[in-house]
Amino acid sequence: MASAQSIAVSTHGRYLVESPAAGQSRGLIVGFHGYAESAEIAFERLQAIPGATQWTVVSIQGLHRFYRGRSTNVVASWMTRQDRELAIDDNNAYVSAVVAAVARDSHAEMPLVFAGFSQGVAMAFRAACSSATPVSGVVAVGGDVPPELSNEQIARLPFVLLARGNADEYYAPAQWEADQARLRAAHVDLAALGFEGGHEWHADASRAAASLLERVGRAPGR
Repeated sequence: MASAQSIAVSTHGRYLVESPAAGQSRGLIVGFHGYAESAEIAFERLQAIPGATQWTVVSIQGLHRFYRGRSTNVVASWMTRQDRELAIDDNNAYVSAVVAAVARDSHAEMPLVFAGFSQGVAMAFRAACSSATPVSGVVAVGGDVPPELSNEQIARLPFVLLARGNADEYYAPAQWEADQARLRAAHVDLAALGFEGGHEWHADASRAAASLLERVGRAPGR
């Protein structure tokens, strides 16, 4: 009977980055798309946050690319159940490399905020909890806190925005409540936002994210 083995190989990831057109960057906001989405979609969401144009905005695309349905549109996923722990390690290393490269090239490193939608929420939390650079906040819309993160890891997060649409069929109300309890138990400063909508990045989430950026962003020249 054949036995499954794993081997580490190098691969290339893809990300989008844009720095402020004028003035010093207030910091770095790094976004993660949902399942079967692209870096472009997450990038548009981040740019729609009021005040985000004063930040260096980065959108990272999942390593696992595929065509959406029978179209030629390339989308991506972050991971599956198969070799889950290895995928988590790969993704964390990938994000760390992107953040280091952007910080080096754009001279923007702090404050550092991670933002995710749907499947990208888990990535935002994992990246934040494993980041070598201190993290100022996490924006999480339509996705849950990863189960493997410990209370000690979550406690590294100073501020979290956890948002859910009241008609979201993928992020259940009970899970949302449980996630709030986990974050509060770790003494995270939590803003829980419920909005009128479904599984989506709602305008209310963008406005709440803007408040987070204003709270943690340093003024240019400070």
